[in-house]
Amino acid sequence: EAVPGDNVGFNIKNVAVKEIKRGFVASDSKNDPCKETDTFEAQVIIMNHPGKIQAGYTPVLDCHTAHIACKFTELKCKMDKRSGKVMEENPKEIKNGDASMCILKPTKPMVVETFKEYPPLGRFAVRDMKQTVAVGVVKSVTKGDGDGKATKSAVKAAKVK
Repeated sequence: EAVPGDNVGFNIKNVAVKEIKRGFVASDSKNDPCKETDTFEAQVIIMNHPGKIQAGYTPVLDCHTAHIACKFTELKCKMDKRSGKVMEENPKEIKNGDASMCILKPTKPMVVETFKEYPPLGRFAVRDMKQTVAVGVVKSVTKGDGDGKATKSAVKAAKVK
């Protein structure tokens, strides 16, 4: 039995400990297998950035244990932090204190989920210049077709269906 705050370790048949790397995600392969993220929409709050952030900015995102660069491909709207009301559609740039809805694209394979479904996989910190410049929550995900590595038991379970 584990309670919140406990660290839990587990082994997986036919998967060596050396094969598991930072950022890997274990999921329920039968009901809701995790898939590589193509792009995702997130609400980002800029906390500590010296300049302005524009589309094309590619900082490092820390999401769960992953540490991967993601590109801000589109700034959809600037919004009020407290009420969530849209203040400006398609802003050119966002700066300190701004909250906005953005489309982000990971530069390497990465798994994120919506904050509503899986909170630990749905929140992230944006890091640049060795400090946290922004934080965000994932609102929606466009998943790629790149399947993760399925264990033999998961493959067997899929055949049984």
